[in-house]
Amino acid sequence: MCLAIPGKIISIDDQLDDVFRIAKVTFNGIIKEVNLVMVPEAKIGDYVMVHVGSAISIVDEEEAKYTMDILMKMDELTELNKDEYDIE
Repeated sequence: MCLAIPGKIISIDDQLDDVFRIAKVTFNGIIKEVNLVMVPEAKIGDYVMVHVGSAISIVDEEEAKYTMDILMKMDELTELNKDEYDIE
C-alpha cells in the first residue's frame, strides 16, 4: 500500500531556486530530507504530506496529528524507522 505520511518542516537547507528546495521534516522525532518542489509555498513550521521523499500537499496541524495517530495505531510506520534513510 502506498501512503503519504504527515510531517513538520523544521528547516529548509538546500535551495537551488524558488521552486527546487530540500527540507528537513520531522515525523514524530525521525528526521528525513524531503523535496518541496510540489509545494513551493511550503515554509518552516508547515505540516506536509510526504510520499516517496516528496511533499505532495500542505495540511493543517490537526489533520497531520490525526493522520499520524491513525497510522501509528495501524502499525504502518515501519518504513520510517529504517536507518538508511535517517538524517540524524
